[in-house]
Amino acid sequence: MSVETFVPSTKLISLTDSAVKHFESKLKDKPGQLIRLSTKVSGCTGYAYVLDFADSAQADDEIVEISPLLNVAVAADATDLLRNTEIDYVTEGVNGVIKYNNPNVVDECGCGESFNVG
Repeated sequence: MSVETFVPSTKLISLTDSAVKHFESKLKDKPGQLIRLSTKVSGCTGYAYVLDFADSAQADDEIVEISPLLNVAVAADATDLLRNTEIDYVTEGVNGVIKYNNPNVVDECGCGESFNVG
């Protein structure tokens, strides 16, 4: 018999391999730029994700190094909402879509525009 130990991730957020490839390809001709993840009050359930390209992080952002080519700055006021979120890039038909797998979400609006946490 073997025993497995659960070791929780210490990273604020993570990205799937497909998301890393997607963002690295978007940033390949933009040295020094990073991805900035934040939230805003929106929709019928509370918050919406905001994902931007940025030249630099804001002073109180938490920087997560995803790969040697990719850093994500997470807005300080969004860290509790986003902790342990996995960002994925998936193809749906002919469209590429960013998906947020956020374990903190307890409610989402029907269209997927906004979310709420417990």
